[in-house]
Amino acid sequence: MILVTGGAGFIGGNFVLDWLKDPSNEGIVNLDKLTYAGNLATLESLKDDPRHIFVHGDIGDEVLVAKLLKEHQPRAIVNFAAESHVDRSIHGPADFVSTNIVGTFNLLECAREYWNGLDGAEKKAFRFHHVSTDEVYGSLSATDPAFTETNSYEPNSPYSASKAASDHLVRAWFHTYDFPVVTTNCSNNYGPYHFPEKLIPLVILNALNGKPLPIYGDGQQIRDWLYVGDHCSAIREVLAKGKLGETYNIGGWNEKANIDVVKTICTILDELQPRLDGRSYIEQITYVKDRPGHDRRYAIDASKVERELGWRPAETFDTGIRKTVQWYLDNPDWVEGVVSGSYRDWLQKQYS
Repeated sequence: MILVTGGAGFIGGNFVLDWLKDPSNEGIVNLDKLTYAGNLATLESLKDDPRHIFVHGDIGDEVLVAKLLKEHQPRAIVNFAAESHVDRSIHGPADFVSTNIVGTFNLLECAREYWNGLDGAEKKAFRFHHVSTDEVYGSLSATDPAFTETNSYEPNSPYSASKAASDHLVRAWFHTYDFPVVTTNCSNNYGPYHFPEKLIPLVILNALNGKPLPIYGDGQQIRDWLYVGDHCSAIREVLAKGKLGETYNIGGWNEKANIDVVKTICTILDELQPRLDGRSYIEQITYVKDRPGHDRRYAIDASKVERELGWRPAETFDTGIRKTVQWYLDNPDWVEGVVSGSYRDWLQKQYS
């Protein structure tokens, strides 16, 4: 058994589905608080799978976490649980401090106490895998080399600052207590089951609904894009073979400016589901005021995980983005279920 936290969110949900797709893998206890971005519909296909045990709860709940560890005796914890949207962190940073910092601290302490009670081979085999972001490294200029694992931490938003703090806690628990941790810092994920406040699903759904496609500033902010299925495979490799106390950067080797990502989506939609008036979705692009502290460029150098563990992404951006657009076209029921009234209120507040 492994314990997955945040397993009803975007990346965590994809990881749970991917893990349980292999019948040889052990079961999962899935602990999720079900905030606005947690969606049990993502896990609908697992409702009759006895290997999936869902628990509605918070990583900050010490009693609950300790109970789950004692009851299920997991051999590993994979921590996806986090508040993750930069825009929301600007409007309300308290939730990010509570979940990403205090919640991670509580999870570490409960896990350390559980680990200390294990014996022999079980104690030696246990792993705590912390999933983090490239945003902890700050921003790059157009000519700077990509982030490596030795880059200094220079977070620029409440979100990235809270994730940086959680990374430091994980590192400290290894060096102070010999607690068996590994950390991964990933670039921008995209793919199925993505809550439509993030750029790619927002653009797909706004385009299909005839709404403006909001682009911050000049749209030249550059990100490295990682297909979520590739991220899941990298986590499996690091969990299985990663060196204790190490950090591994996970990237897609796909640097793209935001405006180019949006235009690519529009071109694919023009092909797969053309507008009734025959015009291009590109005409819906609308530039809006840039957000405060918007980092100009992120780029991941994923050489270490390839060199040491043999992992590389299977998808290019062209193959991954086409799969993603097609998934949203094929799954209108999931989309309709997630686009609630409160979500529409958020979009109006953010992009008005």
